[in-house]
Amino acid sequence: MSTGAAETDAQAENVAKSSGITPTSLQNTLKEKLQAEHVDVEDMSGQRMTLGGCGQAFNAMIVSSQFDKKSTLARHRLVNSALKTEIAAIHAWTPKCLTPEEWQRKQSEAGL
Repeated sequence: MSTGAAETDAQAENVAKSSGITPTSLQNTLKEKLQAEHVDVEDMSGQRMTLGGCGQAFNAMIVSSQFDKKSTLARHRLVNSALKTEIAAIHAWTPKCLTPEEWQRKQSEAGL
């Protein structure tokens, strides 16, 4: 009985292609809807041991002034609302949401 998850790398690639969701499409949507000044989306679906080879798992770093004075939960809700359709079609979504000031501080601490 099939669980719907991809069982091979080729199946995972087909799932990713059929949904039309890519790191670039997610970046573009977030930049447009949240006026994000920095968005980095990483496709994590290749990590088959932990994610079951689903073909649709992403981590993201999102920097937007819209996160100012919002809790982590409120920031995630804002992002999830902006990506409502996309999130429904993917297996795993892990956003990290920072204000521009938080992002600058993080970059300074990392020496970048």
